[in-house]
Amino acid sequence: MRAAVFLLILANLMFFAWAQGLLGTGDNPDTLRLSQQLLAERVRVISRDEPPAEASVKAAKAEKREPEACVMLGDLTTAELTRVEALIKEKASALRVERSETASGGFWVFIPPLPNKAEAERKASELKRFKIQDFAVLQEPAAVRFAISLGVFSSREAAESRLEELRAKGVRSAKIGERERNASAALEVRGSEALLAALRPLLAENGVQGAPTACRSGRTAAQ
Repeated sequence: MRAAVFLLILANLMFFAWAQGLLGTGDNPDTLRLSQQLLAERVRVISRDEPPAEASVKAAKAEKREPEACVMLGDLTTAELTRVEALIKEKASALRVERSETASGGFWVFIPPLPNKAEAERKASELKRFKIQDFAVLQEPAAVRFAISLGVFSSREAAESRLEELRAKGVRSAKIGERERNASAALEVRGSEALLAALRPLLAENGVQGAPTACRSGRTAAQ
């Protein structure tokens, strides 16, 4: 009887020792993994195949960002320029403003003023027969009404090159003239199309003359 009790106690002690891992890990892989975990109770899952929250916010903002557009307010005096800049800063600060001042002038190639509109149109038809398309019949100012502009250039050398090209095509009445230099100032305003659309009534309400036009890109055609 005593032997049976002793064996029962011994068996319980061995089972307890085995359960506590005192007799080795055996073949149970879970026992080994549990023993290798460090501070397992502090492990917290932060993402399950999902982008971090900050990256998601940035991606959403990038998708919502509207394309930027640009309009120009030209032929402004220095006082008007300063007033419009202050107005935009106060009422539409999200827009970006850039001031530019230019001096127009240089040289132009032209056919002198013709007697009337019919003669100007006849000369224009003649130019088209010579396969010349880059020209404009002028209406204003009165001093050059019905003259035909064949190009405006910043240097005499460029104007002379254009004149030689025209003469090679058969144009004999063209000549080179020097243009009067005039200083002008302009504002380029950039922002979303919605903000720029709201700018037009804002300028009109505050007495700013002239409607904004699209910003120039590259070389513009001569007028």
